[in-house]
Formats: sequence, structure tokens, C-alpha cells
Amino acid sequence: MAINKLDISMMEDVGTSANQLLQRDGSGNIPAVDGSQIINADTGFTTSTSDPAIDTNPSGGVGSLWYNKTGGEMYVCTDATAGANVWTNVGAGTGDVEPYTGFQGLTFGYSSGGVGNTWPGNSNIPRVDVTEKFSFTSDADATDVSNLLAALKEGVGLRGRTHGYVAGGGTAASGQINVIQRFSYSSTSNATDVGDLLVAIHYANGSSSVTHGYNQGGAHWNPPTYVQDVIEKFSFVASANSTDVGNLTIARGYCAGTTSTTHGYTAGGYSGLPTTRYNRIDKYPFATDTNATDVADMTAVKQGGSGASSTTHGYSMGGYLSSPYGMSDIEKWSYASDANATDVGDLINSDRGVCSGSSSTTHGYKVGTYDGWPTAAVRYTIEKVSFATDGNSTDVGDSTVDVGKRACSQV
Repeated sequence: MAINKLDISMMEDVGTSANQLLQRDGSGNIPAVDGSQIINADTGFTTSTSDPAIDTNPSGGVGSLWYNKTGGEMYVCTDATAGANVWTNVGAGTGDVEPYTGFQGLTFGYSSGGVGNTWPGNSNIPRVDVTEKFSFTSDADATDVSNLLAALKEGVGLRGRTHGYVAGGGTAASGQINVIQRFSYSSTSNATDVGDLLVAIHYANGSSSVTHGYNQGGAHWNPPTYVQDVIEKFSFVASANSTDVGNLTIARGYCAGTTSTTHGYTAGGYSGLPTTRYNRIDKYPFATDTNATDVADMTAVKQGGSGASSTTHGYSMGGYLSSPYGMSDIEKWSYASDANATDVGDLINSDRGVCSGSSSTTHGYKVGTYDGWPTAAVRYTIEKVSFATDGNSTDVGDSTVDVGKRACSQV
């Protein structure tokens, strides 16, 4: 048997460097060492000079801690999904780190533009340029926060990460614009021009991915029978014009647009003059630029519904079967199964719809509209519909302006 020689000097070589012995101090404490140097001891705690991100995948999973020693923020991982982790701020600071869905808001809904009483076909009724916001966390009236570049109706409302967008829209008598404008969620600055759609259009609908806004279908009045089937998209990151990325299954306008985490949807609509209405629900993927497919049917052949989106279902609220008769139906369809829509409740009034609705994580909102015959009255009520429970809408506040046909988004 070999006998290893022990040099007494080795016993005196103490410290925290390589090949040294750890020595407790006079109080019995081990000297300070880097926890990562202790093999097989996963502390689940990370110290860094920056905050974590949604793709910061903790080896310890849910419950892992992250400390930003520069900013003083502390986070705990509350959802460990690779590439889509949720880091909840548990320190004195604010701002949780979580995946951005691109279509649901947490705090406010926004509505932009609009038009007064549109019956019996008066094309010179005043449009408005107002952008207002209303709370998702409490039921209250909207407040005026900024203005669009011009007064318009029937623009498409889209949600970016930091800005709301309004694409196209109808101006004065039989006129449309192709401008893509945006406004800041964090300030009261007026909208700015950031790009152009392919053509001047209104009566379109939209969907919002994490990175892009989509404008689907629509119509203009040169000639009045013209509707388009184009799906176009533009970047939320760069100020740029839209590009043609696909087509709907049939050309139409005045549809309800909704959004899932992976697809955009277009429901219902009409073909122009003379009017043919549809009940089809189209969807197209965000991951690939391609045409839409017909995946389901609405409960009725109609146009003009207001779209809202939960994480699992698309919603169409209101609309009308034949001009000028409005309807109050609230219907929804599943994103997972591509099944036909079902009637799940009613709006307070028989409404002919707006171009888009707002969506929080718990409710869909319809903001301003006008009903059908015999009054064609413009309504400025804000109604909400629960995603958790099927049922009728409730009145939660009023707009600052008495108009309908608004473009909506959320933050």
C-alpha cells in the first residue's frame, strides 16, 4: 500500500483560492465564497447587472430568484415555459417580465375617430379626430387623450407594444385615406404618419401579431362596388409601408377582425353594392405569408360586427343582417377546433357595429356604434362582455363623443 506524504505546510495553506483549505473564522463562519463554486448546490438564485427576459430560462424552474444588483430589482419566476418565462417583480420596483401577446391589453382600451348619425346616407356628417382611452381595471367613462391626423371613420385599430395604430379610414364624402398613423400609449401626443397601406381603404378589419399589424379586406368608392381580398401587413418596429402577404377566401369589407396567438381572423362581411353578405370565418397564420382558409361559419349571414379576442375564442358583437336592421347577438368561435360560432349573449341594444373592438385579458369591449331602423341612433356607450362566462353585455361607461364606427386598440 502506498503511503502519501503529508506536508505540514499544506495544512497552513488556507484561503478561498484554488487548492486552498477553507478555514472557519473565530465565530465558526465559513469565509465568503461564490455559490456557483459549490458543486451540486443549486441555489436557484442569480445575481446580475441586468433584468431577466422572457427567454431567460432558469435551471431551477418556478421559484427561481433573480437579483439585479445594479437596478435593485428582484424577480421570481412564476411560469417556467422555455422562451416564454414569466418573471414577477417582488421588490419595490414595477414592471413584470412576461410574454407580450400582441392582442390583449392589461390597463386601457383606446378608440379613435368616428362619425355621427349616418342615416339616411348623409355623406357630409361630421367625422371626428379624437382618440380616447378607458380603463380595463375599473368601469368608468373614457377620457380624451390625443388627436388623429384628420377626422375619419372606419379606420382599423391595431395594437403595438408601445403604440396604438389606425390604418386607413373614411374621410368626408366618399373619400378614403391609405395612411398608417400611430399614437403613444405613454403620452398624450397626437398621432403621426408612419407609413401607407397599398391603397386608400375603409371598412377593413385587422389583427395584431407580436411584431406586425394586419389590414384585411376593405372597400373604397371608386367604383362603389369595389371591395378587396388583400391581406397586408406592416411592421410595428420600423416606420414603413405595408406589404401584400396573402388573400382572404373572398373579397369583402365590414368584417369583424380577431386575433389568436398564432393567427388572424376575419368574420362575416359584405361584397359591396349590390350587397351580398357572408357568414364565413377565415383565418391565416402569422408565421407564414400565405392566403387565408375558410374554417368555420357564423350563426348568421351578417356584416358590421365588432371583433374581440380571448386567448381561446374569437368574438363578434352586433352587426346587421340586412340594412338598416341591426342585431344584438354576441357570438364566439373556438380557435383550437375551427368549429362554427355559437350565440352566447346579447348586447344592450341592436347595434350595427364598429370596425373593431378592444380586448382585455378578461373582457371584450364595444365602443360606440349606431343601431338600425327606425332611429339609426348613434350610441356612445362602452359595453363589455365576459370571456369567462357566456352572457349579455353590461354598460360600463360612455365615450367623450357621440359617434360610431371607431377604430379600437388596447394596452
